[in-house]
Amino acid sequence: MLISLLGIVTTGVAFTCTPVAVWDGDGPIWCAEGPKIRLHGIAAREVKRVRGGIVDGGCKPDHPCPPVSGVVARDRLVALLGGARGSLPTGHIRVTAPAMRCISYGSGKGTRTAAACSLPGVGDLSCALVRANVVLRWRSYGGDRVCR
Repeated sequence: MLISLLGIVTTGVAFTCTPVAVWDGDGPIWCAEGPKIRLHGIAAREVKRVRGGIVDGGCKPDHPCPPVSGVVARDRLVALLGGARGSLPTGHIRVTAPAMRCISYGSGKGTRTAAACSLPGVGDLSCALVRANVVLRWRSYGGDRVCR
């Protein structure tokens, strides 16, 4: 696997991600293998850490804005990844899921890799979240991919 100094998997490279932690409904998903994934082609509301816990952080300007909270979207992603196994001091939810097969779409901003990932028994993770109505497709960052 080719990874830049920022931890971003090179565009077009297929790689394995064994999920260990999740922040919100579109990522990052922290992989045991190192990368941090931002799910490609979808947008979830943000979650925000505040004194006393995690709350819905709303939507960023010029981003699609799903009708459900960021916490609901995050919890659905966590459920697809086998359920919560506690939390980290950072506020991330700990998960234990089977290894996913992913394809990198390059930078997902910062140190995240934008990726399309397939989870055994679920299929395309982004599409599963779209079908669950907790995220919206983001054509600007999803090209012409279609969920079936």
